Amino acid sequence: MFDFEEEIKNLPLQPGVYLMHNKDGEVIYVGKAKILKNRVTQYFRKNSNHTPKVLAMVAQVAYFEYIITDSEREALALENNLIKKYKPKYNILLKDDKQYPYIKVTINEPYPRVFMVHRMVGDGAKYYGPYMGKGTVKNMLEIIQKLFKPPTCSRRFPKDIRKGRPCLNYHIDKCVAPCTGRLTKEEYRRVFFEICRFLDGKHDKLIEDLTREMNDAAAAMQYEKAAACRDKIRSIREVMDRQKIVNTQKHTDTDVIAAAYEGEIAYVEVFFVRGGTVLGREHYRIENARGSDKAEIITDFVKQFYSSCDFIPDEIITETGLEDVEAIGEWLRGLKGRKVTLTSPKRGEKVKMVSMVRMNAEKALSNHKLKILKEKEKSGVLEAMAELLSLDKIPNRIEAYDISNIQGADNVAAMAVFEYGRPAKRKYRRFKIQTVEGADDYASMREVIYRRFRHGLEEEERIKSGELNMRDAKFLPYPDVILLDGGTGHLNAISELMEMLDNDTPLFGMVKNDRHRTRGLVGRGGEVEISPQSPVFKLITHIQDEVHDAAISYFRKLHDNIESELDKIPGIGEKRRIALLTKYGNIDKIKEAEVVDLADTESMDMKSAEAVYNYFRSGNNSV
Repeated sequence: MFDFEEEIKNLPLQPGVYLMHNKDGEVIYVGKAKILKNRVTQYFRKNSNHTPKVLAMVAQVAYFEYIITDSEREALALENNLIKKYKPKYNILLKDDKQYPYIKVTINEPYPRVFMVHRMVGDGAKYYGPYMGKGTVKNMLEIIQKLFKPPTCSRRFPKDIRKGRPCLNYHIDKCVAPCTGRLTKEEYRRVFFEICRFLDGKHDKLIEDLTREMNDAAAAMQYEKAAACRDKIRSIREVMDRQKIVNTQKHTDTDVIAAAYEGEIAYVEVFFVRGGTVLGREHYRIENARGSDKAEIITDFVKQFYSSCDFIPDEIITETGLEDVEAIGEWLRGLKGRKVTLTSPKRGEKVKMVSMVRMNAEKALSNHKLKILKEKEKSGVLEAMAELLSLDKIPNRIEAYDISNIQGADNVAAMAVFEYGRPAKRKYRRFKIQTVEGADDYASMREVIYRRFRHGLEEEERIKSGELNMRDAKFLPYPDVILLDGGTGHLNAISELMEMLDNDTPLFGMVKNDRHRTRGLVGRGGEVEISPQSPVFKLITHIQDEVHDAAISYFRKLHDNIESELDKIPGIGEKRRIALLTKYGNIDKIKEAEVVDLADTESMDMKSAEAVYNYFRSGNNSV
């Protein structure tokens, strides 16, 4: 039995971290303290003015433990690591632990390069960022390529100068082409100094130098060079117009942080200001926020976010004052290697910046609430569907299947996947029918369903043996219900297969009316009555349309290749093309056919048969 009174008496008067455990031994809260005895004692004092959140946590504490550290700064770092490790119930948790890329310019090398990296390293190169996602970096690198034309090839200079021919980029004027030897080392390095000035945000100085260079070129009647400078100036000004300039008095690297919260969820918005320019922004979801105020949310965010950040700015501006601001300042100083300014402005331009960031946080929270409402609506539809179809559980994963062909030729199938009422398009699968010739939709559907579950079983075995991770599986998990595009015939054919496989996944056919539109579902007990105005009917219609479109688009993709090949043969029009595909089923069998057999095809004669035969044996074609 844990003796609270005795353990509290023995708490040290030193900095450290404490861990609160419940009766099952789970860590439910991790905290740090400048003086462990004072901080932990506060939790168990009677008549303490605790928040409802703290009262609920204390009521579940069965015992606590602590770790002594040399300083409060060390305690803060350890607290972050333990929170990430245990994810305690009563700690505020940063859900989106994102890492962002940088642009690296190897100005420390004799012949520099510019490219994207994911971490900063103290190697003497210049790093710019972090940027908000790979897309932003790629866009910036494309602008740099357009403006300054650095080489993008794998050649290494100076050893590869004048070795081999210059690449296509040289001929289309998209590279300064040091490989040709027409640039001196100093001229090449100047290109990268200009790139650095551009990334530093020193656009005015860069424009000034380019304008001077343009005028000098024009005066020397070097009009092509002058036009290139003019185009650079225009492009730089376009970039400047797209970026919002802030804090123009002092061009420091700054992060501006604000939050919005409701119930369990909070969103923290960060604007990343680099060299006086908003380089990007991002929002982060915070969980376990119930009972916390904004200062606590932002404080915990700052501690968790910067503990794993490669880059720490010179200044962090927050909507509210931080708790333990001195300890956090010292900790950040230790991480960065120099002072980090922490401010919570009350007036002036910085307040306007914080207000703008807070509005974005509120918008992110609003979008989250809207998403939750939509998910609840979808969940209600699935519950109604489960009740209507007498399913044992809610169909969170629905798989639908459809066959596509033209007169039995080139049979293909598609598997559409709906998860939680929404199409999961990355999980759609496509099949070429391998064992069925001609227009036999039942046999084709049997093959597809069999292959689907065979793949699933194979993946299960590979997961058990450690060869495959569940997240990389293409046919797992299994569906909660299967919908077939077809009526009773399809249902009966697949029901027999499922019995052979000893699989009891619920099956239904999606039937259509005379106008080829969704009518409803048919099960083993007959057709299920569904109101056309009901959300369930709309979901089924959506599923049927999705799987039909997936099958048709796959068929067209394959068929267009075949048609384009047959269209190249003189004398083969649409009528003969369809006749050949109907008889032979696929292009491979047409290739293998003899002249006599080809001529025996409907609409074909000996001349057209010889044209087909000779075409596929000429060696100048492929599908």
